Amino acid sequence: MNHSSFHWRLIWFFLIVAIITFGYIALSNKGWLDFLADGTAVRQWVRELGAWGPVSIIGLMTLAIVMSPIPSAPIALAAGAVYGHYEGTIYVAIGSETGAIIAFLTSRLLGADALKEKVDNHYLQRFLDSQNALMAIVFISRLLPFISFDMISYAAGLTPLKFWRFAIATFAGILPASFVLAHFGSELASNENQRIGLTILLLGLIPALLILGKWFSKRLRT
Repeated sequence: MNHSSFHWRLIWFFLIVAIITFGYIALSNKGWLDFLADGTAVRQWVRELGAWGPVSIIGLMTLAIVMSPIPSAPIALAAGAVYGHYEGTIYVAIGSETGAIIAFLTSRLLGADALKEKVDNHYLQRFLDSQNALMAIVFISRLLPFISFDMISYAAGLTPLKFWRFAIATFAGILPASFVLAHFGSELASNENQRIGLTILLLGLIPALLILGKWFSKRLRT
């Protein structure tokens, strides 16, 4: 990558970061961050929008992924409460995928070559060159609720991972979490305590099952 190209990409990158930062400050000053953290208020607002409700869910989920501090869980819960398990899952997944793609492409403005030029470690370089390994990391990270969704998207943009691989791994990984959150929101709206408890249990079991599967895989290889 020549210096002129790198400088222009760097300028565009920081310009986008500045827009996102000022956008976040504006939302905070207008009280939108407090509003988006209130699942009940979001649910009522989405209902009042009528046919524009699904568009608002997709837009808010996209915004929550691009702007890290904005909470996405209340939005996903509202989607499930208003539109049910399956329809709510679709809107949440589309919004999450769109936000992840924007984050990925924003980060990609720096260029994967910029990172590769700075990597001297032979094994790390081989890892960065492995499309399957990078794709697997993106997919697994989407299944783990304690790993930052947006930071993985931005980080993936700095690697040589192909865009279509990132998009597929992200969408496949976010579907289970999107369904669980939408389902949870639907059950909260219906006030069925027993089913809510089962949903919470399922949400907690997802990472546990992943860890257990990894442990069994290691045991089989030894």
